[in-house]
Amino acid sequence: MDIKVLGPLSVEACGQSIVPSAGKPRQILALLSVYANQMLPVPTLMEEIWGTQMPRSALTTLQTYILQLRRRLAAAYGPQAPQASKDVLATRYGGYVLEAQPGAVDIHEYDRLVAAGRDALDAGDDVQASLLLREALAVWRGPALVDVKVGPVLEIELARLEESRLGVLERRIEADLRLGRHAELLTELTELTARHPLHEGLHAQCMAALYRAGRPWQALEVYQGLRARLVEDLGLEPSPRLQKLQQAVLASDPALDLDLDGHWRRPVLDLFAA
Repeated sequence: MDIKVLGPLSVEACGQSIVPSAGKPRQILALLSVYANQMLPVPTLMEEIWGTQMPRSALTTLQTYILQLRRRLAAAYGPQAPQASKDVLATRYGGYVLEAQPGAVDIHEYDRLVAAGRDALDAGDDVQASLLLREALAVWRGPALVDVKVGPVLEIELARLEESRLGVLERRIEADLRLGRHAELLTELTELTARHPLHEGLHAQCMAALYRAGRPWQALEVYQGLRARLVEDLGLEPSPRLQKLQQAVLASDPALDLDLDGHWRRPVLDLFAA
């Protein structure tokens, strides 16, 4: 099995796609894939498909969808493995589980690389952290399950994954800033702050990169643009840490400089934590 959900849904057995074209079976396969190797209770599967408006035939219809998926698995594995479909899409007490081998699911690979990258950050190895977090982000092939209509269960999981992706991106940029790669980051950060106009962490990183690149006036423009959007959209001022970062740029605070080894002392906003 080869299972990919960080982008368009792709599930292959013996090199053959088992992804159905019909919407609801495709949705069930997507949910089972996201939670590969975990048993999903029948009520959870039905909630994903029908929400709170479940028809009387919900259980029977769900069993039909499972049967359709098993038929596709059986066709992929062929007559030489007659039990494979039930072994891979297995029935458990109260639910079903999609069994996958280690390394077969892109989410699992992403999580492994993220954990290794965080360990490298904690150990102060910014070079390794940047490499590992870049690898983790490269696992993504686009928005998760972009070609699947999602229900309430998958919607929550996709929001979690997207938040994780943004957090990993922020950590990777932090590692690159510590390595003095501010000039290389400017184009990327300009795009990211445009896509996430209220994200203080990315704006702080953009300000720091501009300051280090000798463009403090542009760093102040980034701050003013964020402040204007926060006030207009939310009626809020920037956080105290970001306000202190603005003051540090105005004062050319040495805390914004790299240390003698060329590494950033701490994450940008942590430099001005109360």
